Amino acid sequence: MRKRELVNTIMTRDIHVVQLEDKLTDVRELIRKHGIRHVPVIYGKQLVGIISKTDLNRLTFSSLFAGQDDADEAVFDMLTISQVMSHRPRVVKANETIKQVAEILSTEEFHALPVVDDKDETKLVGIVTTTDVIRYMLEQY
Repeated sequence: MRKRELVNTIMTRDIHVVQLEDKLTDVRELIRKHGIRHVPVIYGKQLVGIISKTDLNRLTFSSLFAGQDDADEAVFDMLTISQVMSHRPRVVKANETIKQVAEILSTEEFHALPVVDDKDETKLVGIVTTTDVIRYMLEQY
């Protein structure tokens, strides 16, 4: 096993993001279209938050009660991304090791971490998920 492998070797570089002023429906469509579970939120070019599929699912009624699609739309129209996202998310730098990332994911109960530039923690360069770490571990066997 490669012990000093950097997270930038397994992170996703082609990141789908939303702007802070976008609508929650934009986030939902991005998640559905690309089959992703976490979307970094930026303001201009700076990382300001992260929003997950789970965050959006907590807002919906249609999965609990039949015929509640209109209620879901009303909720999505009433709330903003800023009201739903996690502000100032835990981040990792691109030069951190996969082991360090695995420790964070396993002890702090995150499922995805934005990866930021080594010198500028507001500059998003990727995202790493538990799935990325598991795939890396599986490659070692």
